[in-house]
Amino acid sequence: MDAIDRIDLNILRALQADGRLSNADLAARVNVSPATCHRRTQRLFEEGWIASVRAEVDPERVGLGAVVMVGVVLDRSTPESFAAFEAAIGELSVVLDCHLVAGDFDYLLKIRVRDMADFNRLHGNTLIALPGVRQTRTFFVMKVVKDSHPLAF
Repeated sequence: MDAIDRIDLNILRALQADGRLSNADLAARVNVSPATCHRRTQRLFEEGWIASVRAEVDPERVGLGAVVMVGVVLDRSTPESFAAFEAAIGELSVVLDCHLVAGDFDYLLKIRVRDMADFNRLHGNTLIALPGVRQTRTFFVMKVVKDSHPLAF
């Protein structure tokens, strides 16, 4: 984090807490002029410190109340099989997160669906047919305790 200073860190923290801040409000919060704040924020975007800005939609309100974690084991551990699986997963909008992990699974997926029946269709028609999938283990989330918490820096 050598390339940014205390003001930049404060801008990042403020935007992470509330991405809807106007430039004027953000400038006041970090104690710089609006012009300086705008230049710094643009630089943070250009240099990749800020990956994106988006609204956090309530999943229940859009009919995606069920969270499912799926552990995936591939039939081979080769760069080609990993690449094929990752390319296919990249095309599935229902998969919110996909992580290559060490341990009992090759990948851990976070998926949101309407309900168990919706997941059953997804599993039977799509997930088990993904390239290289040998086995899946499914975990239905009973309660979301903490989700998408801001980064602590």
